[in-house]
Amino acid sequence: MDLSSTAPKNQPVIPRRAASVLMIREGAQGLEVFIQHRVSTMDFAAGMVVYPGGRVDAQDVAEAQSEAIPHALAVEHAKLWKDSSLWEQGEEQAVLDAGTLLAAARREIFEETGAQLDVSQLRPWANWITPPDNPKRFDTFFYVAHVQPGQEPRHQTTEASNSEWIRPAELFTKFERGEVGLMRPTRTTLEDLAALGTVAAAMSAATPIRTVRPQRMPPAADSKKERAS
Repeated sequence: MDLSSTAPKNQPVIPRRAASVLMIREGAQGLEVFIQHRVSTMDFAAGMVVYPGGRVDAQDVAEAQSEAIPHALAVEHAKLWKDSSLWEQGEEQAVLDAGTLLAAARREIFEETGAQLDVSQLRPWANWITPPDNPKRFDTFFYVAHVQPGQEPRHQTTEASNSEWIRPAELFTKFERGEVGLMRPTRTTLEDLAALGTVAAAMSAATPIRTVRPQRMPPAADSKKERAS
C-alpha cells in the first residue's frame, strides 16, 4: 500500500522510507561518485541528478526478519542512525529497520546498476525527509559505499537516461552552468563527500547523522536556484 496516498485532505502525506547510495571510487583525478540522470517523465525528481536507490518494500522487510542481514551489522547501523527518524519507535524497532534499509539499499543497487554489493560495504551517511508541501514524500536514508574491483555499476535503469562516474567538482560546475539539476539533499550530501576529499576519509568519517526536515519545496522549474533554499 502506498502510504503517501493515505493522508487526510489538507494534511501532509506520510513519507515513505527509501534508501539511496553514494557509490564512490578513486578515479585517475581523485574521488568519483556514481550518478544517474533521471528522465523528465518521472513523477518525482524528474530530470534531476540522483544516486541509485529507491523506496523500501515488503521483500526488504522480509529479508531483515529472516536474519539474512547480519544482526551485529544492523545493531551497529542503528547506533549510527541514533539521531535520525529511525528511532521514532524505539531501539528494538530501530535495529530491525536498520536491517530493512540495508536490504533495500543492496537490492536497489543491484536492480538499478547490476552491482552486487555486500551490506558490509554500506555506511550510513545522511537522513532527509521531503518537505510537507510535496505531494510525494520520502524519508530517505543515504549511504556511502566504496565500490571494489569487479563490482562496477552500469547504466541499466529505465528511470534514468544516463548513468556515469563523475568527480564532485565537475558535477558542481555543470550545476552552476545550469546544465544539470540537483535537489538540495543530493547537493548537500555531495558537498559533504567532496569536503572529505578521498574514499578513505569518506568511509571512516564519524560525523553524527541527524534528520534534516526542510519545510518547503522550491518551485520544480527552478532547479538551478533550488540550491539557495
